[in-house]
Order: sequence, then structure tokens, then C-alpha cells
Amino acid sequence: MKPLVILRPEPGAGRTAARAEALGLSPLRVPLFEAEPLPWQAPPAGQFDALLVTSAQTARLANLRAYRALPAYAVGEATADALRQAGFPRVTAGDGDGSAIAARIVGDGHDRVLHLAGESVAPIEGRPLRIMRIPVYRMRPTGAAALEESLPDVAVLLVHSPRAGARLATLVPEAARMGKHIVAISPAALAACGGGWASAVSAERPADDRMLALAARLCEGLSPYGGHATDAR
Repeated sequence: MKPLVILRPEPGAGRTAARAEALGLSPLRVPLFEAEPLPWQAPPAGQFDALLVTSAQTARLANLRAYRALPAYAVGEATADALRQAGFPRVTAGDGDGSAIAARIVGDGHDRVLHLAGESVAPIEGRPLRIMRIPVYRMRPTGAAALEESLPDVAVLLVHSPRAGARLATLVPEAARMGKHIVAISPAALAACGGGWASAVSAERPADDRMLALAARLCEGLSPYGGHATDAR
């Protein structure tokens, strides 16, 4: 059984590890980033029709109390749960990316949207919405020493973002990639990892359960799509 290496930041890494253990896997948490809050000035809630949140880190690190009366839209169920825990009574969760949830906001008849997000965020196709984006946290690189010390020669690596993929590609030289399998949350995250890995695959939709289903097969020495694992280099 190959070990599973989780590279996402906390607290998400802990949630993924718990799901992996429930599947009988042996997860190792090596976060490549740590979230930290940024100073920001909260605009009046009355300027907006809706709140858009694309990461659970926003609900964890920023004071959102002033916006609880707004309908809230979240990318992913984990982000939606974080908003509910922060006291938001009306939360709509999307299972796609930011552009998909933006289309849902348009369909619900909203116009002026406050997007509270990280310092770096994937582009969102939001027309005809008027979106004000304010960064409320940033991801600080970490984990380089831990990765160098603890990364097994043979392992399955979970990559939850293009940012993590790019950092992984920087930290792991091509000569050290041959025994390592990549499971990425999206094609963009997969592309950011570069080449030379034992195998590389992205989930058919950006969800933890889909990533873990693929990873479980690879940990058992099987192809994620049936049969034996193949070299994807």
C-alpha cells in the first residue's frame, strides 16, 4: 500500500486525512502553504446584493458578521459549511468553479456582488455582475523542509490547487519524481505539476471525494480507471 501525501493547507488537510483514513489509507500531511489574515476595510453591506466566497479560509480568517443578511454563494460544500458555521442562514453551494457559481448568482437575479477572497484567486467570468473583490487572507509558503525530510520515494500526492502544483514542481526535482503519482483537483492543478511523475491524473470534478477515490486505487497499485497503474510520463 503506497502512502498518501496531502499537500493542502489546514484545516482542509485534516478533513482530507480523516476521509482518507476512513478508506483505509495511510495519509501524511505536509501542507505547502499556511493561510494568514490580511488587513482589510469592510465596505457597507448595503452596497451589495450578494456575497461570494470561494474558499473556506475566508470564513475562518475574516469577520463576516456585517454580511450575514446577504444571500451567500460558495464554491464547494466545504466553503458553504464554513459560512453556515459563521452564522449565514442563506448559503448556496456550487460544485464547479467561481465562474459557475457566478452564473448561478446571475440566474438568481443579483447584480452587485462582494467577493471576499485570497490574495491570489482564479479568474472568474462574472459578466454582467458588478463584482468588488477584496483580499482578506494570503497563503504563505511553508513545508519545504518537511517535504524534503518526509516525502517517501514511492507515494501518491494530492494536489488541491494550481498554486500547490507549481510549488510542488519547484520543490521536487524531476530526478525524484519517478515513484510518485499525482492526483490533482483539476486539469489546471495537474498542468502546474509539470511532467516526469510516475502517473498523473485529475478528478472529473473538483471534489475531495473524487480525488480520494482515484488516490485509493493508486495506493493499492491499480490504475485509477481500472486495471493496473500505468506510467503517465
